Amino acid sequence: MHDFAIIGAGIIGLSTARQLQIRHPDKKILLLEKEDRVAKHQTGRNSGVIHAGIYYAPGSLKAKFCKEGVVATIAFCEEHRIPYEQCGKLIVASDEAEHERLLDLFERARLNELDVELIDGAELKHIEPEITGISAIRLNTTGIVSYAQISEKLAEEFLLNGGEIQFGLAVTDLKETLSRIDIELETGKTFQSRFLIVCGGLMADRLTRMLDMNIDFRIIPYRGEYYQLPPDRNDLVRHLIYPVPDPALPFLGVHLTKMIDGSVSVGPSALQGWKREGYGRINLDLQDIWEQLSFIGFWRISYRFLWTGLKEVRNALWKPSYLKSVHKYCPSIRREELLPYPVGVRAMAVTSDGKMISDFLFAETDRSLHVCNAPSPAATSAFPIGNYICDKIDEKVGSG
Repeated sequence: MHDFAIIGAGIIGLSTARQLQIRHPDKKILLLEKEDRVAKHQTGRNSGVIHAGIYYAPGSLKAKFCKEGVVATIAFCEEHRIPYEQCGKLIVASDEAEHERLLDLFERARLNELDVELIDGAELKHIEPEITGISAIRLNTTGIVSYAQISEKLAEEFLLNGGEIQFGLAVTDLKETLSRIDIELETGKTFQSRFLIVCGGLMADRLTRMLDMNIDFRIIPYRGEYYQLPPDRNDLVRHLIYPVPDPALPFLGVHLTKMIDGSVSVGPSALQGWKREGYGRINLDLQDIWEQLSFIGFWRISYRFLWTGLKEVRNALWKPSYLKSVHKYCPSIRREELLPYPVGVRAMAVTSDGKMISDFLFAETDRSLHVCNAPSPAATSAFPIGNYICDKIDEKVGSG
């Protein structure tokens, strides 16, 4: 019998495990991961950005956790000598329509009390000679890091302080009684725990349904394809460079990202995925496809974003079209400079009425708490999310 069990060794599961351990050093804590290592999916396949929190509605969990997360992430990196850089971020407006949307973003940044400034085209050209635009927002706290490296350090600390991690064990069923949760594995083995925390990422909805919880969402995967610039172009930009996002879309557009290893990535796209954990060129999974096609919310969101989806397919098949979106703000990048880079898959929670859930979403039973939706900036927010989960679990522990 374990006191706490956590499913999922991404950065949120690891942050939660370590913070639970700090609060309850005498408790027996188990972390279960179906892969052979930590951070194998969304945590290890993102762009490594420490987000400042400009896009998120004031008062939302995203806005709150992201702002707290910047401070906590940097403090953890400094404590453990993990490389990071607060290089700052520029959101670039290419025309008057984008400039008007940029002003709305700037007002949101002020409401969220961020370290931000509005600059004109001349100042933009001065600080980023390769970038073209009529105006930009500069976010000074935005940074870059390897979230996989943070995850590895969290796992190391968890194990050194008596925690248990079991790899290669996929959960097939969950059963809750008045006194415990039974966690059944594909090997036939069963673990028991007084309390369960589920940080399942791309499998969040399936794990939630195992406890017959009444939820109105499914995870729909969106495939993010990136390119990488050649090493001789690593000094192309000093900041992260983003376009002004379309408020009608849930993604931020194709951007230039300085990586902590010194390279520069270009991307991502936002293609409809047909396999939740599909990172190859052809990715099909019959169970994933059936669950999407049989969910009315998938058809509604696909119809809503049909034109956008077709453009994403075109960009994926035809590199010049992909490059056109980059040339809006960085015209010097050439087609032959777009080199292969690992793919990521984003888990998006979609309701039956075809709406994407934009904020972090949690659900719970008497003896479990589930992270149902944790899109970007979940990695930046991992420490505050872990703290939030620990508070909720402590309420349950206190009540028996």
